[in-house]
Formats: sequence, C-alpha cells, structure tokens
Amino acid sequence: MNKSFFIKSIPMGLIVQKYGGTSVADSKRIMNVARRIAATRMDGNQVIAVVSAMGDTTDDLIKLAHEITPKPNPREMDVLLSTGEIVSSTLLAMALKTLGFEAISLTGAQAGIKTTRQYSRALITDINPDRIYDELREGKIVIVAGFQGVTEGFDVTTLGRGGSDTTAVALAAKLGADKCVRYTDTEGIFTADPRIVPDATCLKEISYEEMLELSVYGSKVVHPRAIELAEYYNMPLIVASSFTNSPGTIIHGGKMEVRNKVTAISHDMNVAKITVQGIKDEPGIAAKLFVPLADAGISVDTIVQNSSINEMTDLTFTVAEDDIERATAIVKTVASQMNAKVVTDTHIGKVSIIGGSMLNGTGYASTLFKTLSDENINIDLITTSEIRITVIVKEDKVLDAVRVLHSAFKLNED
Repeated sequence: MNKSFFIKSIPMGLIVQKYGGTSVADSKRIMNVARRIAATRMDGNQVIAVVSAMGDTTDDLIKLAHEITPKPNPREMDVLLSTGEIVSSTLLAMALKTLGFEAISLTGAQAGIKTTRQYSRALITDINPDRIYDELREGKIVIVAGFQGVTEGFDVTTLGRGGSDTTAVALAAKLGADKCVRYTDTEGIFTADPRIVPDATCLKEISYEEMLELSVYGSKVVHPRAIELAEYYNMPLIVASSFTNSPGTIIHGGKMEVRNKVTAISHDMNVAKITVQGIKDEPGIAAKLFVPLADAGISVDTIVQNSSINEMTDLTFTVAEDDIERATAIVKTVASQMNAKVVTDTHIGKVSIIGGSMLNGTGYASTLFKTLSDENINIDLITTSEIRITVIVKEDKVLDAVRVLHSAFKLNED
C-alpha cells in the first residue's frame, strides 16, 4: 500500500477491534464479543470490528473442497474461504442489534478493500473507506469480514492465514484510528508459549521489531504482515483476551521500558531442512537453486554453505514443512543438472531468543549455547539478526530447549 492514501478523517474516539476465530467460535462467544463491542461504544467511541471465521470453519471448508477435487481452482477456493468471515460478521451484527445497537456487516469488497490478484495470498493495494464513513456517520457499529478483499476486476481474494489481522491494522491506519486491538484467547504476548512454560509471564509492552521477530519465528498470535503495517504507520497495536479484562500487551515504537535481558522465546515446529550435496563452488549456483523456489512462492529461511573443498561444497537451507514436497521436487530438478545429491530432514524445529537488549549487550549467545549443551541438546544450524538468535534442533528436543532457555534467561521474573 502507498503511504499517501492514509488520511485521518474520523474524529478522535475511533477504535478498531479484531476478533479471532476462537473468540467467535459459537453463538455464546459471539454474544460475548457483541457485549464487549457494545461497552466500547457506550464509552463514547466509534467502533469498527474485524472478525475471523468461526472456530475451525476455514479448515472445514478446505477439507470440503478437497473432497470435491484434489486441486481446487484458486479463484473458486478464495470465494469459498471468504464465506467463513462473512458468516461471523453477519451473526455479530445480529447480536449487536439484539442488544439495541445499530450495526452493519460488510464484506471485504463492501468495505472498499482492494487487493492484488494473488489468490490465497493477496496483498492490500488500497482501501476506499467511503462506505465505512457513511455507516459511521449514521451512528452504526461497522463489522468487517476479515481476511478478504477484491481485485480491480471484482474477483474475491483472500490474504492468507492470519489475514484478518492485516485487515484490521490496514483499516485502523486508513481511517486514522486511535488504536487497533487484537482480541484473542490469550491475555497478551507471553515470554514463551504458556502451554509449554506454565510460568511464562505476560509482557506489558513489546517493540514492533521484537514482535515481528517473534511472529516470523514461531509465535502465531499476530500475523507478521499486520505488525509490519502497524510499524510503518506507527499504529499502536494491543493484544488482549476477549474472555477477560486484562490490559494485554501493547506493541509500539515509542520509548520502551529498559530491559537488560531477553524479551521472549519463540519456537516453530513447521520446519524442514534441505541439503544439496556435492555442488560446484562457483558464481550463480545459489541463484539456480533459489530463483525457482521464489518463483513457486516458497520462502527460504536459514541458509548455510560449507567451506569449499576441491571447489565442491554443500548447501543447506530450511523451508516450512508444509512446503517440503514442492521444494524438494524443484531442488531435485536443479540438482540433477549439477550431478548433486539432495537430502531432506523433516524432524527438526526452531528455537529463538529475541530481545532488543541483545543489540548492545553481551553474553546472550554464550548462555544459550551453554544451556543447551548442559541439557545435551545438539544444535544443527544457527542463524541470527541484531535482536535474535535462532537454533535448529531435533524435533523431540524443541520443547525442552524452550523450557530450559526460559529458565536460564530468568524470563519468569517480572
């Protein structure tokens, strides 16, 4: 999206709220969400709510489509999947009306959300907010079906998994909202997954940069594209529970509380490794491997090339396990032209320590390596950024690594 089309045309007091699938999983929870929205409206705020599909609706629709055909048409698949959010938005609008509030549901197209033509992974290119402005001026609460938009040719598209987060942040930025609140089934952003580390603590705040690293490297609470948008337009993004009144975690770019330790630990089990053995160490080899993968829409993460011996080398990289079959087929085609061997491993996972303090601090890497060594957890690959260290370990060691690192970095201390 072009930054120039973002304008502030709505008075102070506009809040965009986003509710995930678990928050609207059944009629009881939809009524709970309606009461929360109503309370925000009673506080004198105008409200736009963005909703995901109910519970496992999207997965159920995908399964249904594959019962019809092993290769569903991409255009028809996007139309099908968009219906899940439409169901949620209409039911929520009905719930608000039963509580005595004027409300209207809008599809992505009716909300003016324009996208590229990349089915299942479209990008928002523009938003025409006229219809939303009209409804807000009439005093209505606007419920927008997330995860979807429409092309210039009026074909329905979806934004990919987690796309409703992006819808909410984009609308908040476009309409100059005071803030965007992402309601979910957790009380905020934790120092680690509380299902794995029971004494993990909920963070009061986290920077855009730290949250983006967490999301990319395993945390599923907020979609990475939504965080990128929030940072670009400096939109405060709050993650809170739709079931409690906890204040949640604010994601922002302002002055942060001083920390001298790791902020959080993330993990990701959706990882697979591909190694191409016995390739010539010469210019252009990497391009021959990675350009076809990029053309196929396969994202490559950790890349390690061994030192050359007799002008021959090995190249190892990771992809999402969901993409391993497609990636392997592409790589084998290229490798066969080089007389190279391809070896894969799907029994691995990522563990990352993340924190802004790491930028200017010392000792983080040594603590990580010693802790894992003491627990006899072998490191397969290592990758870093200025505020992150990620290690690839065996699949059955991932959760143990998260627990011991959380303790080693004393993240259970407030």
